[in-house]
Amino acid sequence: MEDDKRSQESPMSDDRQLTTEDGKAIEINDKGDPIVTTADGSTLAIISPAAERALTRKFDFRILPVLAVMYLFNSLDKSNLGNAKTHGLEKTLGLKGHDYNTILSVFFVPYVLTAPFLAILGKQYGPNRVLPLMMFTFGCCTLLVTAAKNFAGVMTLRWFLGMSESAFFPLVIYYQTTFYRRGELARRLAIFYAAQSIASAFGGLLAFGVFQIKSDTLAEWRYLFIIEGCCTILFSFFAFFYLPQSASTARFLSSEEKELAYYRMQVDSSSVVNEKFNFRESFKIFNEWTSWLILAIEICLGVPLQSLQLFLPQIVARLGYNSVKTNLYTVAPNISGAVMLLVLAFASDYTRWRFPFVALGFLFTFLGMIIYVGIDVKHQLHVAYFACFMMTWGTSAPSVLLDVWYNNNIAHEGRRVVLTSVGVPLANLMGVVSSNIFQNKDGPKYIPALATTAAFGATGLALTLLLGAFMIVDNGRRNKKAGRTIEVKDIPTERLREGPRAEEFRWFY
Repeated sequence: MEDDKRSQESPMSDDRQLTTEDGKAIEINDKGDPIVTTADGSTLAIISPAAERALTRKFDFRILPVLAVMYLFNSLDKSNLGNAKTHGLEKTLGLKGHDYNTILSVFFVPYVLTAPFLAILGKQYGPNRVLPLMMFTFGCCTLLVTAAKNFAGVMTLRWFLGMSESAFFPLVIYYQTTFYRRGELARRLAIFYAAQSIASAFGGLLAFGVFQIKSDTLAEWRYLFIIEGCCTILFSFFAFFYLPQSASTARFLSSEEKELAYYRMQVDSSSVVNEKFNFRESFKIFNEWTSWLILAIEICLGVPLQSLQLFLPQIVARLGYNSVKTNLYTVAPNISGAVMLLVLAFASDYTRWRFPFVALGFLFTFLGMIIYVGIDVKHQLHVAYFACFMMTWGTSAPSVLLDVWYNNNIAHEGRRVVLTSVGVPLANLMGVVSSNIFQNKDGPKYIPALATTAAFGATGLALTLLLGAFMIVDNGRRNKKAGRTIEVKDIPTERLREGPRAEEFRWFY
């Protein structure tokens, strides 16, 4: 993947030299490239655009595909109940009343409670070890659904599934921040996250194929959990032995590339690379009021995101097709959601703007929901189906770009892990809201649920624009105080350990 020139600009101030924490110096040569040297003048690494492109290309082909496949299985194992519901899950297990909604809701309680603890373990022992172990566990939980005979069995498995998946996405976000510069992160994370949209589409196709199986031994929907669970477990073994602990320790890099990878992070990602986790220092992130506003936006994002993940088959079912075609008709909207995510993420990295694209995603969701509620679906099938596309456009992009946005503004690795491990599960906790507003009694229209989801989208849009406007104004105030204009790329992240409390800090908005 070729990086645009913007993402390769080196974050250096007007000074010609920066002394790092470990006593090494970073100087600027005549070409404008940072050169890392030792005390005796020996050159350790030249951070040139060409060298960086070669390095990031290795990460793109060695790390991203593995993480994307892992997340694809993560998404499949979490959302397959929606497909199974359309093909007799409730009847087989004898579910009644609100049982199905309870099964969906219980997943999110341990998901939120355990995520910070697992994320801290991931920081201490390495995401390369903790992520595959989590994957193995949620693969086992998925496979065991095959043996569930009643409501209690499935609910218990969903509880442990929530625990095992809780810190997966936060840890992947943190893991990628140890490989990529701030200006390179959005499109990489988008490629990874697109696996979720592809998983939703692939889940529909897989369900379509699996439901053709006719068996007197097992209900057709159980084969879905057998296939997905076994594939998840097998891939977790590969990931455990393949993923490197960090960019600077990757076996597929030369010693020069490892040095380059390390100092790239020191000037444009972290204040201290591979810093040990300190509980007290890391939780200081909540001393910043902007962290709380970020969490409020995560809540507003979570309801539309979870509503689409859990109930898109039920929304599409209003078009009047049978269960097999309904699953098939969820494929195209999910694919288009992945495409829109990539378009917005690449545009965000190219422009080095975050909040306008987060706001645009919220706008898509709001409009899609309002259109779907406001029309006569039976007589305007094409418009209704297009509204489903808009819904998916507006859920994936804000999730990725919001996480990239606040990670770009946190140089302290521990604080980055903590805020991500609280924010992402909090968004997913809104699955409790989604699973309880989509009531069977409101089907097939689900107007109260869609209206509620649209309201959360509108609120998220307003809060995003408010935070973005503050960052622009605050940067202007800081520049006025400094007497000169300082861009985000001008300041190495090593100087930004204390975040907004540092005089040189500038918001990456």
